[in-house]
Amino acid sequence: MPRPLGELEDAVMTRVWQWNRPVTVREVLEDLQQERSIAYTTVMTVMDNLHQKGWVRREAEGRAYRYTAVSTRAAYSAALMNEAWSTSDNPAAALVAFFGMMSPEQREALRDAVRIVQHDEPEPPAADAAEAAPPAAGPGAGASAPREEGGSGAHRSEPGR
Repeated sequence: MPRPLGELEDAVMTRVWQWNRPVTVREVLEDLQQERSIAYTTVMTVMDNLHQKGWVRREAEGRAYRYTAVSTRAAYSAALMNEAWSTSDNPAAALVAFFGMMSPEQREALRDAVRIVQHDEPEPPAADAAEAAPPAAGPGAGASAPREEGGSGAHRSEPGR
């Protein structure tokens, strides 16, 4: 994971991500100038640096370049979160603290994301499922089937899964 973007790099990448199309230095410059005084050469240098770092690709168009993002803002944010989490000496405590900082809307988005990831998990092959199932014969068969280790089996029987 590359180091986090600097303030000006982030301002440039925000535009590249939001516009979601190849952009020129001039376009980024004109948009940045609505917020601050900045020189063409400064924006050109930042965009060249972003290219050298692998954040954008560029294609020549006449005497200029058009720059396109290599990945999404979401992928960048996820990489930053993963990097911060993986460097913690207590990842579980870091997650609890992070979840505690979240708004109700963010927690709902997290629940949605977990549901999506769980839904996308591949089902075990039929042979594995048969081995894990209790015998069907005998008194009380199926009355209290043991759960798979970690309790993940409960999610597979939910409607829509």
